[in-house]
Amino acid sequence: MEPVILLCAPNGARKSAADHPALPISPDELADCAESILAAGASIMHVHVRDDDGGHSLDVERYQVALAAIRQRVGDKLVLQATTEACGIYSATEQMRVVRELQPEAVSLALHELCPDETSEEVAGEFFAELNTNNIMAQYILYSPQEVARFVSLKRKGVIPDSPAFVLFVLGRYSDDLTGDPEALTQFVEAIQDEAVWAVCCFGRTEAAAVAKAVAMGGHARVGFENNLLLPDGGPAADNAELVRLAANSSGERSLASADDVRQYFGRR
Repeated sequence: MEPVILLCAPNGARKSAADHPALPISPDELADCAESILAAGASIMHVHVRDDDGGHSLDVERYQVALAAIRQRVGDKLVLQATTEACGIYSATEQMRVVRELQPEAVSLALHELCPDETSEEVAGEFFAELNTNNIMAQYILYSPQEVARFVSLKRKGVIPDSPAFVLFVLGRYSDDLTGDPEALTQFVEAIQDEAVWAVCCFGRTEAAAVAKAVAMGGHARVGFENNLLLPDGGPAADNAELVRLAANSSGERSLASADDVRQYFGRR
């Protein structure tokens, strides 16, 4: 059985310490978080940085400082994934520029932001190919089964590189109460048609149930305060590491992937 890849998204673009006192923002806080989630079983850390006012930022220098602080603490024992989230601030051109300047080990890409329609396919395809050439591990973020079907079509057309692809299914982003339905995962998995390795993340207290379902279906999972602050009983999680430990305990007979396992799996080492 394949090891389970556990990703942790500890802060996101919008939440602050007012939402949870253990939400990491500064480079030192992110480094502390990295140590704790690594010990809990994570192999990939999804990293957001903030501006001086705590707002979402894709500033390259801020990223360099944060990633260096994390690397100093955990070395190469975590794959560090930078976000390209637009958050209503950045254009696709700016998102691509950040990645080209930063050259992170891994990056997350919302398909609807970077390749929203047919007119954007040529430019997006060139960017995706560039990532592949530069050994940057891309994860494509998909919010609906319909978007998954479009991803499959783009991969078969060659817009998405024909190499081991990694996608993230997002449950609950457009629900009325920002709580995902784990049962919806089945539609996503059917739509991907084995065209990519997949993980799931889920908004709200149903996160743990979505993780358990994903693991049982042969997939992987992302947890963390970006999408969820709660335990299954509705109480607050102590920190991101508690959510990772909860996910790790759902792995059953599957072992947990290390960062090097992830790199090898996607041909990045």
